[in-house]
Amino acid sequence: MKRFLPHLVAFLVVAIWGTTFVCTKLLLLGGLTPAQIFILRFIIAYLLLLGYSLVRGIRWLSNCWQDELLMVALGVTGGSLYFLTENSAMNYTTTTNTSIIVSLCPLFASAIIGLFFRSQRLNRLQTVGTLMAAAGVVVVVMNGHFVLHLSPLGDALAFAACLCWAFYSLLMIPANIRYDTVFVTRKVFFYGLVSMIPYLIVHPELNVHLLLDQPELMWNLLFLGCVASMLCFLAWNWALKQLGAVIATNYVYLNPVTTIVFAWCILDEQITSWFILGTLLILLGMYLVDRRL
Repeated sequence: MKRFLPHLVAFLVVAIWGTTFVCTKLLLLGGLTPAQIFILRFIIAYLLLLGYSLVRGIRWLSNCWQDELLMVALGVTGGSLYFLTENSAMNYTTTTNTSIIVSLCPLFASAIIGLFFRSQRLNRLQTVGTLMAAAGVVVVVMNGHFVLHLSPLGDALAFAACLCWAFYSLLMIPANIRYDTVFVTRKVFFYGLVSMIPYLIVHPELNVHLLLDQPELMWNLLFLGCVASMLCFLAWNWALKQLGAVIATNYVYLNPVTTIVFAWCILDEQITSWFILGTLLILLGMYLVDRRL
């Protein structure tokens, strides 16, 4: 049970993140920009965690300035820079390209983490597993149409988002060793927002009036802020601590799977044989990565 719970939590977080495209799409159609959505959802998440911390007894600063800089890096890589590069990529390249590149994050995370932490390097069987899961992601997203339309700028932005999440996973290793999950997650939200100040100076409007005029948009934003941001970031950072960064990050491979299943349930999109094949490859690959040899 002790081993099962972190896996379940990681799966549920990825499943929730896989459904947020609907909420984000509705907010975009309602007139909000990707940056405004990010800022508003992180404000909600930060205020909730701040309130919780004040009740429980708050800790404001890290043990030393080096650790505080580590928190800044986490806020940028897991917050502002990640969301901005991912969302901006959609304006310059196809959804297929973005989904494939961003969902291959575990492949790059495994390589980067292995360079810095010998204990988290994959053995041969685990390497085969992560490559198999990566292949499964390509099969799921391409869905039998194996044609890529290259867009240098858009694909580069998607790759930047992929690297941001990989480095976020790397930096969470020392952060989780030294600090509790609530403190680290609160810092991620705080510095994610602070790093958006230059954007707010140029574009100070947040279009909050759109949320007041359209209550359904407010509910979507509250879901993104309360559930997809606050609860999911807390749960994800805890899962990283319990499973290790490499194994936990491999659950990102399931992101396109949960997205398509959600679209099938809500939007009546079709489940194809390619989707089933790709999902099986992902699940088998993840099983191999989790094996302890």
